[in-house]
Amino acid sequence: MAAPGGHKETTMADEKTNPIEATVKEALDMFRPQLQADGGDMEYISIDDQNRVHLRLTGACGSCPMATMTLKMGVERYLKDACPEVTEVIQEQ
Repeated sequence: MAAPGGHKETTMADEKTNPIEATVKEALDMFRPQLQADGGDMEYISIDDQNRVHLRLTGACGSCPMATMTLKMGVERYLKDACPEVTEVIQEQ
């Protein structure tokens, strides 16, 4: 199933074929309190066939001018450390 932006959404059945999704979701849950401390949060959307994680920043993070830096230097770095198979984190609108 194609989602907006042209990436493939991952479903529960896909989690069995994409074992890194569980690791990604666990790492995001570990990182989430850092965003929530500043009034923000993130929404996991999917992981595509190229192991790019698609997220949506919400709350204060959604409109923050530093959101891109937070995403790349914070979330992406953390995810790549936790799950080296992740190639990139992409912010969805």
